[in-house]
Amino acid sequence: MKDIHEVLRRKQAKYAQLSKQIEALQQAAEKLREVAPLLAESEDESSVLAEVEEHGSSMAASAGSASSSVATPATKPATRAPRWP
Repeated sequence: MKDIHEVLRRKQAKYAQLSKQIEALQQAAEKLREVAPLLAESEDESSVLAEVEEHGSSMAASAGSASSSVATPATKPATRAPRWP
């Protein structure tokens, strides 16, 4: 038979953890209620967001092509030999 005090201690710990999670979710819900009207305000903002996403994807593509032109360690000659203590 399990020790009743051990079972009670575990249940209280789980209850405390769940209480913290509930509090965090309630705070997040309050913040989302504040932000939701701003997000739904106008369609102009959604077009701006689409523009930003397009700009971000083009920047990522250019960054990808720039990284392919960088020399890899295998092709770059070593300037110094590694030093061991």
